[in-house]
Amino acid sequence: MIKKSVGWLVMTLLAVAVAGYAFAILAMPGFRPGLVQALLAERPVAAYAHFLGGAIALVAGAFQLNTWLRNRFLGFHRWLGRLYMLAVIGGGVAALFLALHSSAGLMAQLGFGLLGVCWIFSTSNAYRHIRQGHVSQHRSWMIRSYALTLAAVTLRLYLPLSQIAGFSMMVAYPAIAWLCWVPNLLVAEWFVRSRYSFAMLPGGSVGAKPLRSSA
Repeated sequence: MIKKSVGWLVMTLLAVAVAGYAFAILAMPGFRPGLVQALLAERPVAAYAHFLGGAIALVAGAFQLNTWLRNRFLGFHRWLGRLYMLAVIGGGVAALFLALHSSAGLMAQLGFGLLGVCWIFSTSNAYRHIRQGHVSQHRSWMIRSYALTLAAVTLRLYLPLSQIAGFSMMVAYPAIAWLCWVPNLLVAEWFVRSRYSFAMLPGGSVGAKPLRSSA
């Protein structure tokens, strides 16, 4: 239980830090690096939607995955879930548009574009399952969705690490367009499948029993 709480806390702190950075560059023009300034100047609507949607999804999603909060404040959990879904749709559609117009090359366009598709798809699936009362499946798809949301965090970890390692941006960026989310999704899938494997054992607490929800 302690390890789980520490893991959630570290994840949440990283998510809030990146979200705070996104809010800062939107609110304070002087804080923006050159690349962000150019992006906001060239495609302001898509850039604002992507940064804002991603920032909201990072914070909202972290608290959605907290079991203690979810069990004690179910109504708040449902409303926060709706906010998360809207943030992902707005940020994801904007991400697709930005990916198609990226100047980083075809590999980066494909990487970020597929991330946007998977992000919207997994979140939509999570919403569909909770509307049908399939709570366990809903949680599994939310884990996948938030793993993709955390691409915003891993991207900002890989970028400086690639520079420290001596890779040029032209080489590193197309690779990071995939590395920032594919490993996240693989870890999420392993975790989801482990949950279902545990549920099959005597005493397992994760089930697929449908429950009605007003989400």
